Amino acid sequence: MSATRHPRHRLDPLLQSPVRFSVMAALASAERLEFRFVRDAVEINDSALSKQSATLEEAGLVEVEKGYLGKRPRTWLSATSKGREVFQEHCACLREIARGVDADRLPVDGS
Repeated sequence: MSATRHPRHRLDPLLQSPVRFSVMAALASAERLEFRFVRDAVEINDSALSKQSATLEEAGLVEVEKGYLGKRPRTWLSATSKGREVFQEHCACLREIARGVDADRLPVDGS
């Protein structure tokens, strides 16, 4: 086996879920987003976003902040610095995979 491993080995398992990847993509572009905005952007329901954001929060990738806007309760989501770093590395691995096999790593045909 080659000393250089395929980039898929560096993908973060949490971000292999399309919903969690989409949530992190939304949060990567802003400092903080309101729960309802993320829910609508990712096109999921409240329950699904609550579950996925809790999973991301437990892993230290997302911060969930509850508060009020006037008298109305609100929830905001933000990517932590660790979350931004993990998301960027995950995206870099996906780009590396999408580029294809490095020609220098192809076996030499003996014929």
